[in-house]
Amino acid sequence: MSKMRAISQDELGGPEVLQVVEVERPEPLPTEVLVRVHAAGVNPVDYKTREGAGMSGTLGKPPFILGWDVSGVVEEVGFGVHTLAVGDEVYGMPWFPRAASAYAEYVTAPSRQFARKPANISHAEAAAIPLAGLTAWEILTTAADLQPGQRVLIHAAAGGVGHLAVQFAKHLGGHVIGTASKAKHDWLLSLGADELIDYHSTAVEDATGDLDLVVDLIGSATTLDQSIKVLKPGGLLVAVPSGTSPELLAEAEKAGVRVEPFLVEPDGHALGEIAALVEAGEVRIEVEQVLPLAEAGEAHRRMASGRTQGKLVLDVTA
Repeated sequence: MSKMRAISQDELGGPEVLQVVEVERPEPLPTEVLVRVHAAGVNPVDYKTREGAGMSGTLGKPPFILGWDVSGVVEEVGFGVHTLAVGDEVYGMPWFPRAASAYAEYVTAPSRQFARKPANISHAEAAAIPLAGLTAWEILTTAADLQPGQRVLIHAAAGGVGHLAVQFAKHLGGHVIGTASKAKHDWLLSLGADELIDYHSTAVEDATGDLDLVVDLIGSATTLDQSIKVLKPGGLLVAVPSGTSPELLAEAEKAGVRVEPFLVEPDGHALGEIAALVEAGEVRIEVEQVLPLAEAGEAHRRMASGRTQGKLVLDVTA
């Protein structure tokens, strides 16, 4: 078996547990493709899983290799693959929430969990899209079925999921309101936001209301409470990182609104739709910084600060 570089951890803990190792390169099974990874996106679920939260329950005990967002080139196809060919540039979020082991030089996964990479962006930009993009897209098109003219509030609008949700909601015809620090307002307006709330200086419930949908990408007691208050009767709160609790459901029922938890799932077809929007210039991805694969720990430190604008990406070829 051939060897490859990867970032692995032997124990749960801080960023220092992430180490560069050599492991066996995977081989594609029937209906799978082997992808030579050029870039891997970093998401909050990555550092939470490293610590023992997030998706650690689905990965089992260490050692394991983190990461779900990849962009790269198909190097080998398994029997039965008809949608992709060797040499295709692809991107995807394979296997989630099971281990995809994206912090590595190669990954294997079913071909239909990938889509062709948008032709007008780099691998680093493409690797920043899948988990964040699919989260935003699936919430707005499936969980909420956002309709033209509906009013939507996006908490943490400047983050990885948030800045894509702003653009997708605008594309779908929504009236888009976002929360973000004042310094990021002009940027978010350029992405299509209609209204912005500086959460440092303004209480959300004092600034807006009568909303059809709230996408809470923070999940704190404060944002969940605010979200309930600003929804109109029958409105929907999609609680992403926090999920639902009996207390939250009771509060929502009392207010006459709905609450749903959410977990993203792989969807190559949806990634194809997102790629078309990117290629048409309707959606753009913000990458704050690209770091070498060996600096995965530093990427986790920065992601955990909660102050990133857009996404952080690992260059797997560096």
